Amino acid sequence: MLVRYRYRIDPTPAQRQALARAFGCARVVYNDALVGRERAHVAGEKVSDTEVQRRVITLAKQTPERAWLGEVASVALVQACQDARRAYRNWFDSLAGRRNGRRVGHPRFRTKHGRQSIRLTRNGFALHGTRLYVAKVGDLRARWSRPLPSVPSSLTVIRDPDGRYYASLVVERAPAPLPPVARSAGVDVGLAAVAAVAASDGTTELVPTLGICVLPSGAWPAPSGRCHANARARPTAPRPAIGSRSPTARSATGAPTTTTSWPCGWSARTKRSPWKTSPWRG
Repeated sequence: MLVRYRYRIDPTPAQRQALARAFGCARVVYNDALVGRERAHVAGEKVSDTEVQRRVITLAKQTPERAWLGEVASVALVQACQDARRAYRNWFDSLAGRRNGRRVGHPRFRTKHGRQSIRLTRNGFALHGTRLYVAKVGDLRARWSRPLPSVPSSLTVIRDPDGRYYASLVVERAPAPLPPVARSAGVDVGLAAVAAVAASDGTTELVPTLGICVLPSGAWPAPSGRCHANARARPTAPRPAIGSRSPTARSATGAPTTTTSWPCGWSARTKRSPWKTSPWRG
């Protein structure tokens, strides 16, 4: 079966610039492929996948506006065009009911914000000892946290929004099923207990709370501290709305003051905004 192995990579500043250039070119080709297919659909023109790729890559490199596409590996551009084709196919298959799973929407344009990636086949990368070679980028330093089970068939270079770079390799690995067991169990989190362990033989064990306060359904914890004491001192007083203001009063100096009442019974009398003097403010 095919699985993905993901490793952290540490490109140099020059390699980061080359990867940023590759991310941008792949994004432009992907968006141009979407625009080309949309224009052909509006005009009633039937274009093949090969013709779309020729227009957005081969012919685009010959124009002054897209001449910089030749600065990156062509395999990354071709795979970006294939990604656009696959996005349209998934959308059409979802509309026709030929695709299982959730409904797929219309393909959207890629932006330069957020996660960036390029996809390469075997002719766009290679393993040079402990280094990972990417075409027109160079040998990248990778953190091999686990060995590869086989020769990778494709590579996806990813840059997360936090600035970290990863290499996702597709490899083939023999299936390793888990040994059979006589008893299995699952954990169920509930309200009456923190958790319960339900086994396949029908037994159920409750997980001890270990000092955690577990409330019955519908209960609410009582307030504590100064607000609770003031609330008990005035149990019959009506509770005004949060942030409501009483009639304007004046201090000994004659300056107007504002009194703000809270549901717990605490009130603040100040010349400034009650929010600036509230003990609830961090």
